[in-house]
Amino acid sequence: MEIAFSPVRPEADTLAFAVPKGGFDALPLSAAPVLAAGAAAARFTGEAGSSFESFVEEGGKVLRVVLVGTGAGSAADHERAGAALTARLATSGATHVAVEFFGGASGEQAAALALGASLRGWRIDTYRTRQAEKAKPTLGKITLVSADAGAAWERQSAVAAGVAFTRELVSEPANILYPESFVERCRHLEQLGVKITVLDKAAMTELGMGSLLGVAQGSVREPRLLAMEWDGTGGATEKPLVFVGKGVTFDTGGISLKPGPGMEDMKWDMGGAGAVAGAIKALAGRKAKVRVVGICGLVENMPDGNAQRPGDIVTSMSGQTIEVLNTDAEGRLVLCDVITWAQKTYAPEIIIDLATLTGAMIISLGNEYAGIFANDDGLADDLIAAGRAAGDPLWRFPLGEAYNKLIDSPIADMKNIGPRYGGSITAAQFIKRFVDEGVKWAHLDIAGMVWADKPGATWDKGATGYGVRLLDRYVADKFEQ
Repeated sequence: MEIAFSPVRPEADTLAFAVPKGGFDALPLSAAPVLAAGAAAARFTGEAGSSFESFVEEGGKVLRVVLVGTGAGSAADHERAGAALTARLATSGATHVAVEFFGGASGEQAAALALGASLRGWRIDTYRTRQAEKAKPTLGKITLVSADAGAAWERQSAVAAGVAFTRELVSEPANILYPESFVERCRHLEQLGVKITVLDKAAMTELGMGSLLGVAQGSVREPRLLAMEWDGTGGATEKPLVFVGKGVTFDTGGISLKPGPGMEDMKWDMGGAGAVAGAIKALAGRKAKVRVVGICGLVENMPDGNAQRPGDIVTSMSGQTIEVLNTDAEGRLVLCDVITWAQKTYAPEIIIDLATLTGAMIISLGNEYAGIFANDDGLADDLIAAGRAAGDPLWRFPLGEAYNKLIDSPIADMKNIGPRYGGSITAAQFIKRFVDEGVKWAHLDIAGMVWADKPGATWDKGATGYGVRLLDRYVADKFEQ
């Protein structure tokens, strides 16, 4: 969907007015009294994300008119308004909507409304060959009648593109998106100035990544490690910020096989890697003044005759040994080797990993928050604040020696699962064992957030793109001030 800005109202088949809370007194239409009465009867008062729709005769033709509420006028309220507008009109038959701001709007407000409209307009129809005519999208363009949002929209459009890329990756089925094809999907980032590094199975074997390779050994799809580096500092920053993403492109559970019902959802077990790739696209797209590396451990977890068995012991790249008691606790086995490689290669001061790691996190928080674990209070606070501002909320969980002891193994350095309770915490404790002394680290368990079974404010059912806006906001707040 195209987003445009114009100082004057263009020819369009639909007219929308962004209305602050409290309503309006005089719209620039001859039918304004009728619209006002209709809106009042429908109890439309301009609350953020609310809307009212009608038809009027104007200039000798019938126009669809939509009033959409911008609430108290914050950027978040304008974003909700834009999303509500797209949700209402996407398949309505409207093709071009012109949006006027009742009382005017700043460039930031206009860009926020455009962002909401763009995010809510994303959908994937790649594999649809038959669709009811009324279900097909019709809305192709939104023109915001305001001064050009300029830099504000340049930034927001890059973020929207990053979120869309993450949603695309998370939505693709596992026969289309697997480790090798995931890498190829990210190649276009090179056109934005991103440096791509790829390690294949042979390179990872030579490096001793026995933990990651153990997960992959049951699949005919070979694993990959993908590093995407964006340097917007012109070489002035020595140590990059590092994002790490779990990229299990399909997770059967391996020999510890998952139940059949719902297993199709495990195509999105690479949601952490998807978020990292989308964040790199957003940062490079808006030329963020930061040096950042996004690293994805890409594997497929399958149960064939060569698959890893419960009870196997593997040696990680760090040299620590792991007793694999459950092959479905595979994400942490991938992350530990990727984190070790990241530290040896880039010597970062900060590592943030994102992973759809545990079902226990969904039991704890449902689909409202992602969990955050951290070894540094300042980093945790910064990420929580960024998530709150970006609409990607986080809730902090504890770490501690009592939990750490629960993953001690009697025959190896550690086991990959603890007891039944506190599963998200023991998973985080496992990862923490691979973080070098002095490195600030945060682990984001986003299992309940990457996919939605019902529409949200800025997404439809399906992939949400969670994590991209959080990471982008964190960079903006802490590295670009």
